[in-house]
Amino acid sequence: MLRAFLAGLILLAAGAASALAGVLTHDELVRRFPSPYIVGQKDAALPVWPVFKQNATSNELVGYVFESIDLAPIPGFSGVLMNLLVALDHQGNFLDVQVLSHHEPVFLDGLGEAPLFKFVSQYRGLSLMRNISIDTGTQRQQDRRDSANVHIDGVTKATASVRILNQSILSAALKVARGKLGFSGKGDPDRVARIRSDVFESLDIDGMLKAGLLKHMLLKNAEVEQRFAGTPAGGIDPQALASPADTFIDLQVAWLSVPSIGRSLLGPSQWNKLKGRLEEGDHAFLVISHGTYSVVPDDFVPGAVSERLALTQGGLPLEMRDLNLDLSLPDGIAARGDTVKVFRVISQTGLDPALPLEFSLNVTRLKGMIYPERIRKDFKLAYQLPERFFIPAAPDSTSWVGIWKQRWWELAVIVVGIAVLFIALAKQRSLTANARRFTWFRRAYLLFTVFFIGWYAQGQLSIVNITSVVQALREGRSLGFLLFDPPTVILWGAVAISLFIWGRGTFCGWLCPFGALQEGIARAGAWLSIPTIRIRADMGARLKWIKYIVFAGIVVSALLAPAVTDKAVEIEPFKTAVTLVFQRSWPFVLYALALLMANMMVYKMFCRYLCPLGAGLALFGRVRLWRWLPRRAECGTPCQTCRHRCQYQAIEQDGSIRYDDCFQCMECVVIYRSDEQCAPLIMEAKRRRTIPIQVADRKEA
Repeated sequence: MLRAFLAGLILLAAGAASALAGVLTHDELVRRFPSPYIVGQKDAALPVWPVFKQNATSNELVGYVFESIDLAPIPGFSGVLMNLLVALDHQGNFLDVQVLSHHEPVFLDGLGEAPLFKFVSQYRGLSLMRNISIDTGTQRQQDRRDSANVHIDGVTKATASVRILNQSILSAALKVARGKLGFSGKGDPDRVARIRSDVFESLDIDGMLKAGLLKHMLLKNAEVEQRFAGTPAGGIDPQALASPADTFIDLQVAWLSVPSIGRSLLGPSQWNKLKGRLEEGDHAFLVISHGTYSVVPDDFVPGAVSERLALTQGGLPLEMRDLNLDLSLPDGIAARGDTVKVFRVISQTGLDPALPLEFSLNVTRLKGMIYPERIRKDFKLAYQLPERFFIPAAPDSTSWVGIWKQRWWELAVIVVGIAVLFIALAKQRSLTANARRFTWFRRAYLLFTVFFIGWYAQGQLSIVNITSVVQALREGRSLGFLLFDPPTVILWGAVAISLFIWGRGTFCGWLCPFGALQEGIARAGAWLSIPTIRIRADMGARLKWIKYIVFAGIVVSALLAPAVTDKAVEIEPFKTAVTLVFQRSWPFVLYALALLMANMMVYKMFCRYLCPLGAGLALFGRVRLWRWLPRRAECGTPCQTCRHRCQYQAIEQDGSIRYDDCFQCMECVVIYRSDEQCAPLIMEAKRRRTIPIQVADRKEA
């Protein structure tokens, strides 16, 4: 029923939601980029604004300005899209990055926005040619000028948010670089394999042909004519009709920047000459053609891109530009009259040596005189580099996969901790058989929850996790942003399992860092003899509805008014007490401390009466499969020990347990197993002691 209710709200909000798009106008960009800059008109094909600079009588293209929301609409950790203004120059360098809008909880009245603005300022001057990695550890890595990597400082307590932001910036910038700067490829250009520079094999021509390192395609006139048959261009080439057996083109292609190929073909001197013309990560291809058709037309301009030969990888084009390099090739591969060209593919294109390439020879015929019809046929040539010549791509440090790998030991500790808890709960009879042993186990586990899961690993679940999912579903976006915070994913996985088995109490009573902190503070209050207040049952029953009302209000606001949600979620003190460890402005710190102090008098007041996350888990906890806490017939009638001892007031007068209110502290189970605390067991023991005395008395009589 809850699922249907949420689905209805989502559909209602989706119908009212407007399409997301960039917010900047031409006038606003002119204000941000004043003279001597000139902001051109927005591109019709790609949502970017060209920026020019006045230079004497001409205007030179400086670069492009765009909004990330138009090109890479990636939701932040809150589930709401981030929007950044990015300026990229014509060489792929970041001129500027500015934050236009965001809804990241940690930067809204948390750390404040200053760390966010400082973070994005680090992109200025960086190049897309380098792999931008975020440092979150205590030891900063040193950048080298000749390295393909550059490290920027992350933001402590905001790891997930800044990594998502980094992905948004890079994804948007790469789309512009591919669309406007000649870059191509299907991913991050630094997330590809690399040519091995330490492998050299001396190869001859026959060996390269057999190994597929020198690819060969021979086309006769008859073959080309056959491809045009049945089209308006069929039969219009008199030379092809007169000499069908003659060579149309004899094409050879080699990956010249691979040392084993390049050095074998060119020799040491010319190989060094070629390397001097290539930047790090660039690729060079040798293309030789012979026949009536050439890979370049007669009017080809050196240094240009050939319209007759194209290169693609994974279905995406990679620009090849003539290096205008004169070479002397050995006999057997090139002859007098052959067309010999070396084409360069720059590193920014994202060419991956580990993936197959496809060269396409374009043959175009014209039909007609004044406005001729162009009929084109492509002839394909596949190229796959053997594995021994490249180094596979390094682990991704910018996507969520890299984050999981970097934090593997933290995640392993959390998984082991959850497994220990699940095993202990599954063996509740052994766990609660000894009251002293159980007390030490619970206290140790709650310390682990506060210090490791909460303060160290930042694994505090929050109502923000739910609102971010609701907002993402409302906008029809992916939930992949959640993967940028691995501890949260693991804990939600544990919650999903435990809800079916034990209900909401597994998280609220054992795995919630703020809940564990409250329990520790309450014990400190008891040690200080601070008087406690026990809310009357009827009053408590009414007060607990507050958290459900708060939960419903926050979910509705997430659907209809996200700006309100940013303020409403502050009812949770989790961000202040756990995520930021009280390093926040004084009103929020005072609020969190007030709740902790109130908890000394009214046990876990926030959890029981105010927590919207607890309300949500209580609702979903209704899917619990069975009542797993043991009860006796005497529980409630006449025994009321557990009911009076339960600080959560989750036990009814008849002895039954309200699992929606139960925090799974197991105190009632300890009493249930104890011969010293459980009244029915005490009475049974007394009865067993009494029977032998009565028998003895009868014998004496």
